[in-house]
Amino acid sequence: MEKERIEEMLELLWTLKEAGHEELSTVLEKSRDENAQEVMDVLRKEGLVESKNDKVTLTLDGERKARKIVRRYRLAEALLAQILELEDNEIMDSACKLEHILSPKVTESICTFLGHLPVCPHGKPIPRGDCCLRAETELRPYVTRLTDVEIGIDVSIAFINPMLHATLDRLAGLGIVPGSKMRLHQKSPSYVVQVGETTVALDEAIAKGIYVKRV
Repeated sequence: MEKERIEEMLELLWTLKEAGHEELSTVLEKSRDENAQEVMDVLRKEGLVESKNDKVTLTLDGERKARKIVRRYRLAEALLAQILELEDNEIMDSACKLEHILSPKVTESICTFLGHLPVCPHGKPIPRGDCCLRAETELRPYVTRLTDVEIGIDVSIAFINPMLHATLDRLAGLGIVPGSKMRLHQKSPSYVVQVGETTVALDEAIAKGIYVKRV
């Protein structure tokens, strides 16, 4: 069986588990593979999944493999979104292709280059890698949290964590949207930034969800 079909199913199982769905019926329904049951049978024979009644779970080996696949996909998404600034539909299609060809070394290089981002552009967690556990990085992070920026530095907003959906409209009304340029003026007692001619005070929780890159 093609390697890509196996990896696509493992990725689906991981993402459905994140959403709290481990029903085999849901997996088969969400899969884009016309012969999803055939793929599941292969995964079961290779010891990558276990199933009981309508529940299917990844084994330790299956989880290890799925983790690497999801990590590659979400890092590819971040790279395409922040560096190449592609549209969302292009990001998903291209990231889907990249996840199958990225080597471990290239994957770590991308992660380091992006500053070990905790989430992808859609707000989903990027599984940590060995490079994330090391204290030192090989390259200066290109994209980082607003809270990690030095005072007085000009930056451009790369993306805002979708988990802040409750405040996205308010931030947009203040001009704080992806692509906007800003300068950080202070960090305490609140984060104060200048966006155009407007000065805005932000709570730390909100500032942590804003990812920026140096202008």
